[in-house]
Amino acid sequence: QVQLVESGGGLVQPGGSLRLSCAASGSIFSIYTMGWYRQAPGNQRELVATITSGGYTNIGDSVKGRFTISRDNAKNTVYLQMNSLKPEDTAVYYCNAKYTATNYWGQGTQVTVSS
Repeated sequence: QVQLVESGGGLVQPGGSLRLSCAASGSIFSIYTMGWYRQAPGNQRELVATITSGGYTNIGDSVKGRFTISRDNAKNTVYLQMNSLKPEDTAVYYCNAKYTATNYWGQGTQVTVSS
């Protein structure tokens, strides 16, 4: 079992930055592919970014060039650095841990981009 707890969401103005954190506990963090997904009202959950155990990253097209994902295996934490935020980035952001067929999700953290 893996428990995931997201933090760092909030209200930010367009063009601003936020850093989300996801702290994991309960299993061997380093073996998991970690990811961030988001879901806006009325929309399906979409991929934001993932990072493998080896550090390979995959960034969603809608955030490429603005968001970066990183992980600190010593702290069992994955981060999402979000820059140049836009109103369309407003969503609940979910942390995900995946290993083979096993998937874990956090509770989500709200990010609102508005002036």
